[in-house]
Amino acid sequence: MTRSRCLSALLGALTMAGALLVAPPSAAAAAAVTFTSTGVNQAGGNCLDLPNGSSTAGAQLRTYTCSAGGNQNLRFTPVAGSSDTYTITTQSGQCVDVSGASPADDAAIIQWPCHGGTNQQWRLTPVSVSGTDNTFNLVSVGSGKCMAPSGGSSASNTGLVQLPCAAADSRVWRLPGFTAGSTSPHMFTNPLSPHGPDPWLTYYDGYYYLATTTWNSTVTMRKASTLAGLATAADQVIFNLTRPNGASTMWAPEFHLLDGPNGKRWYFYYTAGREPYDLGTQRIHVLESAGLDPMGPYTFKADLLDPTQDNTWELDPSILQLNGQLYLLGTFYNGSQPMFIRPLSNPWTASGTRRVLSTPTYSWETAGGAVNEGAEVLQHNGKTFIVYSASHCSTPDYKLGMLTYNGGDPLNSSSWVKSPHPVFQRSDANGVYGPGHNGFFKSPDGTEDWIVYHANSSASGGCDMNRSTRAQKFAWNADGTPNFGTPVALGVTLPAPSGE
Repeated sequence: MTRSRCLSALLGALTMAGALLVAPPSAAAAAAVTFTSTGVNQAGGNCLDLPNGSSTAGAQLRTYTCSAGGNQNLRFTPVAGSSDTYTITTQSGQCVDVSGASPADDAAIIQWPCHGGTNQQWRLTPVSVSGTDNTFNLVSVGSGKCMAPSGGSSASNTGLVQLPCAAADSRVWRLPGFTAGSTSPHMFTNPLSPHGPDPWLTYYDGYYYLATTTWNSTVTMRKASTLAGLATAADQVIFNLTRPNGASTMWAPEFHLLDGPNGKRWYFYYTAGREPYDLGTQRIHVLESAGLDPMGPYTFKADLLDPTQDNTWELDPSILQLNGQLYLLGTFYNGSQPMFIRPLSNPWTASGTRRVLSTPTYSWETAGGAVNEGAEVLQHNGKTFIVYSASHCSTPDYKLGMLTYNGGDPLNSSSWVKSPHPVFQRSDANGVYGPGHNGFFKSPDGTEDWIVYHANSSASGGCDMNRSTRAQKFAWNADGTPNFGTPVALGVTLPAPSGE
């Protein structure tokens, strides 16, 4: 089996001690300048909201599911002579106000015609939150108390009141538009996770979400509002594997927002075996989310087995949507390790048996073992590509190859053209070895394309948990093909994705 060395190295990595990650402090309110922002409460991820865009003086503000509406867009104007204090204006042009200038707990937070009183002045006091930035207590200058949802509730449609200040999530607000007077772009450095093989990264609804191989019985994900924040965000367990057919050694996770019988849901695909390190039983499985939060909660949906050829292990699930149809991509073992494609009738049910999509034939696909795996879909300007990992992960020559769809039935290998040369590979000059098992994501404003991948920092690195998660922007050639460039060295400061 071509992965034996890779899996042995992963097994050895289980004894590795985790590194202690310390979150940097949130941005300090060092320079009071006018800015416009939403306000995201950290207890439930809901936004500070003017109900229905009301123009009524005295209307109580609330937390509500975040949207692009103007009723959640707030203008912060500095109070003269202050470096950290603002008036906050709603869509109606009125000011955020502690009702009646009350000093009492649970006094309502309302909108009221602006008059400059201290009950309409709000001090932004930084609070450090792991994995994000621009997080503050909003402190009423008049009462010294903090804006919060009533009762500290995380539920949408909760009225806002003032409560004693604290670092509890319900008292903390993220202001994504806060700049501290700076117009400098956000920056980040790789790695995003020092022990993050097989990464899958998505930007959705204001946050980056990252899942990587755990090689145990847990499924984890980390979340941050900036790419840099992923490096300090905690891995949160979102599911525990218990089913006999896939109870351990979770790896190669991906999550896709797909249409199901109850509307759009996140479907989380992963590989797992029946017992710890029972490598011959590795199969593909899928979870389904209860709603639109990528972190779940999830329930087990199916063992995504081949209906007629469940006689070898299958790894590295991914999803292709093409010509109105849904397909599962993966790899299996038949003496070498080819890629397969299988039609799906829904996100968890096969509608036909697997077909070989690509077989490792070039010399650069066979170093240490003949492998085509980790198929990932990239679609741009009407073109569809599958970017895959080639050669064995135990070598520094693990790299990326590419197929291009040329029309016809996607189940036929003849409908795909393989590039004769790798499209992304090691850089000895930059100290990057074995870059592979990638994914793709868009910048927050949708204008940039980014690749996420794992790599080693040594030519002697192998298939273990020391492979780190890295990301970088890529460009497009004149012929419409992607140009991934050269993998960037660790520690190089890079501009963050556009729109952060």
